[in-house]
Amino acid sequence: MIMLPKLPYGNDALEPHISSNTMDFHYGKHHNTYVENLNKLIEGTEFSQETLENIIKNTSGRDDKTAVFNNAAQVWNHTFYWNSIKPAGGGIPYGPLGEKINLDFGSYEIFAKKFKDTALGQFGSGWAWLVQKDGKLEIIKTSNADTPIAKDVKPLLTVDVWEHAYYLDYQNKRADYLDSFIKNLINWDFVNANLIA
Repeated sequence: MIMLPKLPYGNDALEPHISSNTMDFHYGKHHNTYVENLNKLIEGTEFSQETLENIIKNTSGRDDKTAVFNNAAQVWNHTFYWNSIKPAGGGIPYGPLGEKINLDFGSYEIFAKKFKDTALGQFGSGWAWLVQKDGKLEIIKTSNADTPIAKDVKPLLTVDVWEHAYYLDYQNKRADYLDSFIKNLINWDFVNANLIA
């Protein structure tokens, strides 16, 4: 059985950048519904005892398992997103990650602009990611529930650009949400740990 993971902070801890109202809906309803749907879909199947990652990898690209993949990937993506942010986050990345960003993008400023532009350019629902591929950092976007782990790419950071992630707080101003995400919320400790792992 797949469980809804506990948040690493309180529902109001990300205010004023993400409100407790958004968290109630986004985590309490959307994320939880993906967990509930997935458990119903895998009950009594070959996936019932599998890890979330294995479910995603074994259903990716299978037309007969689209619903299982979508719900499993959304559970995983959201869990990764909650860990990608923290209260009083943001700022300039440090340590190995800071060095790698400067090496692969030229500067933090270039990275931040490219990350924001990629997230803005995701048409409709989806995600923007900082990933490591073949030893190099890249910024990619995925539509709907798609996820880098289905492509054997190492995710380091994500931002959710489904409207339910920001609409209650920012309405249609996705750019303002992304500015706030980058400046005030990114959990560089988590991203560094992913890079080193």
